[in-house]
Amino acid sequence: TKHVYKLLCKHCKAIVCVRGMKAFLLADSSVELYSTDRPFSNICVVGDDYMMHTCHCRVQDVACLECGNVIGYHIVAPCTLCLGSSNNGHLWMFCAEQCEPVERYDTNQKAMHWPNIPK
Repeated sequence: TKHVYKLLCKHCKAIVCVRGMKAFLLADSSVELYSTDRPFSNICVVGDDYMMHTCHCRVQDVACLECGNVIGYHIVAPCTLCLGSSNNGHLWMFCAEQCEPVERYDTNQKAMHWPNIPK
């Protein structure tokens, strides 16, 4: 099962996600990402949407509200290829090199896993 991460902006250390999951780009598994099912209040979409260079998904950049750096993207419209692939349904992606992952622990100090994440 997948571990749950809190993600910090690598530039300013602001919390940008509390429900992160390690992931890989479906169209290119060499690209390491973190994904989430829920956006956090410290991020916002910026700029116009555009088509990914690895597939036909329409995405919009996501920036940290504390420092303004672009740290990932939001999938506005998934393409047929990605919808047909095995995916976790997460539409918010964070670039691994732009974030610092911090593993989350439950009340018993055991690593938190995705099926047991609090709502």
